[in-house]
Amino acid sequence: MADDADGRVYYVISDLHIGGDEQLAAVDFLEELIAFLERLETTDEDVELLVNGDAFGLWEFTEVDGLAKFDVLTERYPELFEQLRATGESVPITMLPGNHDHELAAYDEYVDRLAEYNVDLVQAESITRPVGDREIHFEHGHQQDPNNRFEDFGNQRETPLGYYYNTLVTSRAGRLSERGRYNWLKDVQAVTPTERVPRWLLSKYFYREMNPLLRYAVLPFLLLFNVSVVLAVLAGLDVAGIWTMPVETTDAVLDQLGLVGEAVHFLLVANAAIAGILLLTGIPVYFLLRDFGQTVDRFGVLETDLTVDPDEPYEEAARAVFDDRPETAIFCYGHTHRPKVIEVDGRLLVNTGTWLKRLHRRNVVTGVLPPVFYPSYQLCVVRISAETDGVAVEYEEIEKSDPSRMEISRTERLLTLGREPVSSLPDRSVVPDTVSDPPADEN
Repeated sequence: MADDADGRVYYVISDLHIGGDEQLAAVDFLEELIAFLERLETTDEDVELLVNGDAFGLWEFTEVDGLAKFDVLTERYPELFEQLRATGESVPITMLPGNHDHELAAYDEYVDRLAEYNVDLVQAESITRPVGDREIHFEHGHQQDPNNRFEDFGNQRETPLGYYYNTLVTSRAGRLSERGRYNWLKDVQAVTPTERVPRWLLSKYFYREMNPLLRYAVLPFLLLFNVSVVLAVLAGLDVAGIWTMPVETTDAVLDQLGLVGEAVHFLLVANAAIAGILLLTGIPVYFLLRDFGQTVDRFGVLETDLTVDPDEPYEEAARAVFDDRPETAIFCYGHTHRPKVIEVDGRLLVNTGTWLKRLHRRNVVTGVLPPVFYPSYQLCVVRISAETDGVAVEYEEIEKSDPSRMEISRTERLLTLGREPVSSLPDRSVVPDTVSDPPADEN
């Protein structure tokens, strides 16, 4: 490869999810996004900005249809669209439809409407761009996800499973979120995979919505539940006369502590009694549920799992592209909200992440309390360019204040002490000038 370090540079962002019903209309990163566009407006580089799908949350609009959604977007975010117009006068801006804004591919009028703001909407599943002597493949990635795939891409009447989840759950959450104590329900769109939603709801209810007096009343029992199970077993052994030493020793020690000992004794007995009852009822319930689950599996009732492997289908899609077009160096996608770089057959599979919040599940240090979901921002821009050592992929993090300072309570911090998430973006990666061919099939 020749030295193309001064050639065209591609900046890629995706999964902004701008827009939606009521509380989903809030764009926490709007200031940072406009500042990034302002910077591109004055750059000296030969740049193209690619918005690789899900720029808008059109699925999350349920009270307006068709092009009326775009009218709402331009009315709500005039500064953003004016900045798109200004930046687009200096550098080309290309946009691909995602699943949440699939209507961009379904209505030709969107091409003209976005062109008014100097945005080139390409109504296709994927596009390619040259980088030096190589090529980059861009697609949003939802076509590799069976829950969000469009068999007839661009058909405005087609509605995959993900459409119903977002119109019935996510948009509903946007309308109800303000009723909560801390306006948290709107963040349901940041919960991935969707199977985590029940645990996330339980977590937010317990730590944010539950009456504080009730929460602090049950907190000691839940914290000591594991200990209480042991105590319940030891109490049972004592009653049966099998092993009395632990209970007798504990009683003797507590008797020496007077009123404090009596209080501790009462708490331990109460916890052990409750834990014992739960054990007696829980064991048969467990076997009943286990047998029911096995029966359901035999009949194949739940053959489709909502969770899609975040890597495997994209690695397969990348291999297919690399085999079909050997000059392709990068397979760049979004959709899964996980910024990462994976080497595939000497090339790179690159995910552009999301500008929404990311929620990191952390289990508590003890007890049977709900997990804590730490929020964070990883606003990132992927930069792809031809360099002297090959095709380089670099992540630039757009700084934004940590939301956990305001959204994680002292109780949650104490219960996850030492388990706080530390987020980082992938390091710089390079596809070298020469790519070794994959080993031939011996068969």
